[in-house]
Amino acid sequence: MRERLSRARFAQEIPDSGSTYGVPVSRVRHLIDHFLNDYDWRVWEERLNSHPQFTTEIDGQNVHFLHVESPESDAIPLLLTHGWPGTVVEFVDMIDPLTDPKANGSGSPAFHLVIPSLPGFGFSGPTVESGWGAVRTAKAWRELMARLGYERYGLHGNDAGAFVAPEVGRIDRDHVLGVHVNQIFSFPSGDPTEMEGMSDEELAALERLQWFHENMSSYDQLQSQQPQTLAHALVDSPAGLLAWMDQLFGEQVDDDFVLTNVLIHWFNDTIASSMRFYYENEKSPVSTEPADFPMASSSFAGDFQSIRRFSERDYTDIVQWRVHDTGGHYAARQAPDVLATDLRDFFGQLG
Repeated sequence: MRERLSRARFAQEIPDSGSTYGVPVSRVRHLIDHFLNDYDWRVWEERLNSHPQFTTEIDGQNVHFLHVESPESDAIPLLLTHGWPGTVVEFVDMIDPLTDPKANGSGSPAFHLVIPSLPGFGFSGPTVESGWGAVRTAKAWRELMARLGYERYGLHGNDAGAFVAPEVGRIDRDHVLGVHVNQIFSFPSGDPTEMEGMSDEELAALERLQWFHENMSSYDQLQSQQPQTLAHALVDSPAGLLAWMDQLFGEQVDDDFVLTNVLIHWFNDTIASSMRFYYENEKSPVSTEPADFPMASSSFAGDFQSIRRFSERDYTDIVQWRVHDTGGHYAARQAPDVLATDLRDFFGQLG
């Protein structure tokens, strides 16, 4: 990796164009410079390896997961699911406060944490057959929690995980305590009556969503249609991979976090397979039928804002709804204490 990045060939760009056309050369140069001169992979390796990790085969696919049990006898089992282009690194800052709150000055309840790598992502390795989108992943998570002996458990999801977690709630209703997400992907159905009487906050959230769709969703469209075509370039060029994945990381998170997530994909050859997740979701989307399990939403500043009127159409038992003026799309890294409090408050009242 060091050898490849040290001889990176940078793209031509229009002078002083900034990020008008996408991630600029200056940003890619910055990340490469940080990797070559300041970044220490061994620090992150040690952080991950300080927690128990396992692999198992489910439905023909290798699945890697952290399983960190709490010392508290009444701890609640909780499965955390990351998104793209993330990895399990997304949740490392929350492990100790959630599993051992007494030792970390946190409130109750405590949690037994299960943190899997999505199939085709990071340490789970590449997917070996088609179909591994959110629906098939949800079935794998149901099986994983059953194998671990958890009769009742909660789920939290961010990004792609916010598709997977509610799907688990739908297919394993008898065992799911509740579902917490950072984004509820409930949008207008096209019925004009749904738009009547919308508040200024709701209209602003819609405008933000529209802006993102028009300016930042190229990754979604390409990965939903031809992920393999793009993969040839990214597997061969770590500089290109940094740029492509950084469009969703950016400067809202620290450089070490960006590099560690990207490197885990590179080391495990999961660049193509992680992008295929979008293709599989397009072919086999999650259910849109109304669900009745307890649901909670935590929206963070700088991220997609869930809209309650559409969310209540799809989830009939929204127990907790919080909007924060801190954090962002990677709240588990940017505002772990805030997110941990939301998780404790939600599952505490259910447990």
